[in-house]
Amino acid sequence: MADETISTLTAAPRPEASSTFMQITVLAVLAATGTLATNILLPSLPQMALSLNVSSAAVTSAITVFLAVFALGQLVVGPISDRYGRRWPVLTGFAVFFAGSLWCYLAYDLPSLLIGRVIQAAGACATSVLSRAIARDLYSGAALGRAMVLIMIAMAAAPGFSPLLGGALDHAFGWRSEFVFVAAFAALGAVAYGAVLGETHRSTRIPLNPVAIAKTYLGLAADRRFLIPAATVGLILGALFSMFSAAPRVLIEGLHFTPLGLGWFFAGTVLFVFGAGMLATKLAPRVGLDRAVQFGLVLTAIGSVAVLLVSMFDPEFVPFLAAMSVFVLGMGIVNPLGTAQALSPFGEKAGAASALLGFWQMMGAAIGVALAATVSHDAMFALGIVLTIASLLAIALYPMRAKTS
Repeated sequence: MADETISTLTAAPRPEASSTFMQITVLAVLAATGTLATNILLPSLPQMALSLNVSSAAVTSAITVFLAVFALGQLVVGPISDRYGRRWPVLTGFAVFFAGSLWCYLAYDLPSLLIGRVIQAAGACATSVLSRAIARDLYSGAALGRAMVLIMIAMAAAPGFSPLLGGALDHAFGWRSEFVFVAAFAALGAVAYGAVLGETHRSTRIPLNPVAIAKTYLGLAADRRFLIPAATVGLILGALFSMFSAAPRVLIEGLHFTPLGLGWFFAGTVLFVFGAGMLATKLAPRVGLDRAVQFGLVLTAIGSVAVLLVSMFDPEFVPFLAAMSVFVLGMGIVNPLGTAQALSPFGEKAGAASALLGFWQMMGAAIGVALAATVSHDAMFALGIVLTIASLLAIALYPMRAKTS
């Protein structure tokens, strides 16, 4: 089945290299908007808690609420884009995200901040889900797999380096300046999208019928070609976001890092994601997508169990860093290849398939963030539990894909 995914649907003409580079760069901007809006805040969570007079655990709800709305909104945006095209949903999403960012900048207490985060997420969900649908519009088969890997590598700079940027902005101007930055990012992203991509959905338009939409989602959820890789990626992404949210408590509160030090930690993860993406592009053509994803899942499990053991026996930075590096390396293989597997068979339903995939990913992320904040008062131990459970469930689930016909 993996070879079939690689070899089929390759009839689409390949764009010129320069055009492909620009397209993937803009798609990375679209895909990165949501994670940028979350990760840039991570070094500032303790300062935000003090400013808003709440606990650091309570201010984590700004991440959980964002991810939950982000997940639900994608279920609406995907079918709308299949009916009316990608252009206006993307541009509207950028505009809503811009407005939500300014609301957060002006927030004076936690409830007000959460309202702004809801508005932000409602806009970001459109750009994120449609980045995958647009990739499916432009590429197919093995080309889609390569494009997803390159998009992941490019967009890794946003969640990887944004905490470092956020720490610097917080230090120089305060945490509110981070919302000004992401608002400017959205404005530039909208301009770049209009100039480079525009409308890409030129296949059959699917009517915007609630009953038909529900049937489409149910059909996708019942199709193992979609279900198994999508659920697998959702589990691993949920684990990744639990790491994002727990890292400030582990490193700043537990190991006494500065916000800038936390930023450097996240920046270092970019190197592992980059290496994983390069490894994925070599593995998939040689051993097939199935075996490449399975290899990545084994790495996530090894890294996850290592984090749990480190939290129990040697809760210091170097062992924690080594364990997390192995997990991130595996995640960087599973995420793009699993995403390509889930989307490849569904060209005319790319918007709905991408929406459902994004919903599962972000709901997994919201659950992972919530669990990492509540399972234990020991942040590193709680993170180890969440990572281990998610990784082992993904390993158990993924082989079921081999039973598809």
